Amino acid sequence: MSIVTITRGSYSRGKEVAERLASKIGYQCISRDVLLEASEEFNIPEIKLVRALNDCPKVLERFWGGSERYVKYYRSALLDHARRDNLVYHGLAGHFFLRDIPHVLKIRINADINTRVKEEMSREKISAEDALYILKKDDEERRKWGIQVYGMDPWDSRLYDMVINISMMTVDDAVDIIYALLQKPTFKTSPQSQHQVDELARSAKEQIEKLRSLGSTLF
Repeated sequence: MSIVTITRGSYSRGKEVAERLASKIGYQCISRDVLLEASEEFNIPEIKLVRALNDCPKVLERFWGGSERYVKYYRSALLDHARRDNLVYHGLAGHFFLRDIPHVLKIRINADINTRVKEEMSREKISAEDALYILKKDDEERRKWGIQVYGMDPWDSRLYDMVINISMMTVDDAVDIIYALLQKPTFKTSPQSQHQVDELARSAKEQIEKLRSLGSTLF
């Protein structure tokens, strides 16, 4: 029993790794699920929520009058899933939101830029120049978000237990590496670490309720 977060740039095959790993070990795999929950709660288009965790806080402030409120809600939603354990999460900010939980294995998946450009060109039917521009812009926005909200660059290897360069290996290779690491006692859920998740989730919900009781315009 444990939790895995997989962080990646666009078109780095992290989604494939996460889904195949979850299937191999019988865990729940989530990403946009949490985003959809937030979309329903806020009654706003999902695309705005996607931008909220990709773009720097100034964009958030323009949408909702401050980034902190939204970040707290999204973190609360993810922690609620984490309480159930046996989870593979891939996507936005998981390495930040769950970084203090001992039984969370934090993985970063990297791919070389040429591979990513080819994937973007193929899926979006655009030129190499346009694909490169989009990828660099997306990477930079994620970097700004991490630095401004959490004070750390999401490309900083210190945020992760392992960084995997998938450019020279298959998805199955990456899954096998992560699976082997999950067998270590370090990443097994203990009563103490489960209690920590429960307390973090409880505290996060209390913060949301406090915002509501104060009559926040977000809710």
